[in-house]
Amino acid sequence: MRKFSIGYRGKMLFIAVGLAIGIASLIYSNYLVGQLRDKERHEIHLWSFAVGESIKAARTGNRYQAEILARIIDFSKNIPVIVCDDQLRVLQYRSIDPAVLADPDRLANRLESMRSGGRDPIEILTAQGSIVRVFYDESPLLKTLRYFPWIELCVFSLFIGFAFIAFRSSKHSEQNRVWIGMAKETAHQLGTPTSSLLGWLEYLREQKGVEAFVVDEMNKDLQRLLKVVDRFSKIGATTLLAPRNIYELVAGAVDYFRTRIPKNVMLNFARCTSEPMQGMVNDALFEWVVENLLKNALDALQGRGVITVQLSVRDAKWICIDVRDTGKGIPKAYFKRIFQPGFTTKTRGWGLGLSLSKRIIEEYHGGKIFVFDSELDRGTTMRVMVRKF
Repeated sequence: MRKFSIGYRGKMLFIAVGLAIGIASLIYSNYLVGQLRDKERHEIHLWSFAVGESIKAARTGNRYQAEILARIIDFSKNIPVIVCDDQLRVLQYRSIDPAVLADPDRLANRLESMRSGGRDPIEILTAQGSIVRVFYDESPLLKTLRYFPWIELCVFSLFIGFAFIAFRSSKHSEQNRVWIGMAKETAHQLGTPTSSLLGWLEYLREQKGVEAFVVDEMNKDLQRLLKVVDRFSKIGATTLLAPRNIYELVAGAVDYFRTRIPKNVMLNFARCTSEPMQGMVNDALFEWVVENLLKNALDALQGRGVITVQLSVRDAKWICIDVRDTGKGIPKAYFKRIFQPGFTTKTRGWGLGLSLSKRIIEEYHGGKIFVFDSELDRGTTMRVMVRKF
């Protein structure tokens, strides 16, 4: 079972609280919009009633009643209203653009839009027995508030998105610090024994009866170990890139592996072009990537098969290094996951080689590394691309 750290729980709680606040705010905003809509409908019914009663008051001469009704009529002037007779001729209007009233087509469209949304016109029976229809619309304030909850939801979504990006960035930075700390500590721990081994190697050279080729092979492995220490020490430090012959660097890594692979494994090295292959790389780190790919290819063969390393130039901008094996292959679902720290399909291993290789190529060299092709039980091709100099 996966153990969640306090930091992870805190981040998830923060996001959950933000979502809860956003949803609650959306629900409450919709509630307020509904209340305002009901209030406006009540006001327009009151206004329509006042219009009808004012006509009657004018006929009876009741000035006091007419004055009260006039104040009601002047109330809520921000609600658009069009009063029409039974022939849809405009008798009175409020908060409506006069240009709309002058154009029959625009007026018809405006009246139809007022009918939508369940706003049926209010009918008033005049003293003469004719019918007056009151068409009304929502106020600009209500229309604005209707969109406000969705705007609010978008703002909250952006907030949650930025929070997630910030959390992910902090996690990435934390992982980087762990990587750098582990690499520096490894280089420090290896420094003392390698220095001691150099002294012992010189001592063996002076001894009689020790075969020279044995000492030379030991020296090669020790130099290799010193190179590993140098690589680890470069992680997290400023990476200096320089124009280098990519063919020579790859050839050196291939030659080193040729003497150390099983007899049933064949290692081929090919060059597809005679063009110069100068690339901006860091020698130690770039060789490390090539060696990681060769080790993975060797593991995939399980003691028998062919590894082919091929160099080519693409679009006059990129140098491609393909490492192809005839091993067990990689499922397509794992094409990206194999570069994640800790992910491995091996029974032994930490799942760090390809993750480190990806960092070295993409972050330090500005290049690319990916699974170019793979088929189960037929093999895999890994591709590294670095910029030409």
